[in-house]
Amino acid sequence: MPENVLIVDDSEFMRNLLREILDEDHQIVGEAENGVEAVETYREQEPNVVFMDIAMPIRDGIEATTEIKQDDGDASVIMCTSVEQEEMMKEAIKAGADGYITKPFQKPNVLEAIDDAVTS
Repeated sequence: MPENVLIVDDSEFMRNLLREILDEDHQIVGEAENGVEAVETYREQEPNVVFMDIAMPIRDGIEATTEIKQDDGDASVIMCTSVEQEEMMKEAIKAGADGYITKPFQKPNVLEAIDDAVTS
């Protein structure tokens, strides 16, 4: 079933990559490049799933996830992380992240992460 997805990453390249992977099966309702924009866009668009980069300027993905989860306990947030960010992943899970994918993204992993997040 198609989900409404918000993509949050400070890298335009990564947002484009995720958009290409998701476009075929899901509806992209917004994009943001930092945690402040992520929270604002979440409130405006109310997506089913958020792909949230951990390390971003202004406000990181952990802070943004915490705020989104406080607003909406049913929000599904999937963290996007690079391999060396394991400690931050633990913080993200504490903040309420529903799962994570590691860069570089592979289409099967991305689609599986959505399925896992929305069925949990």
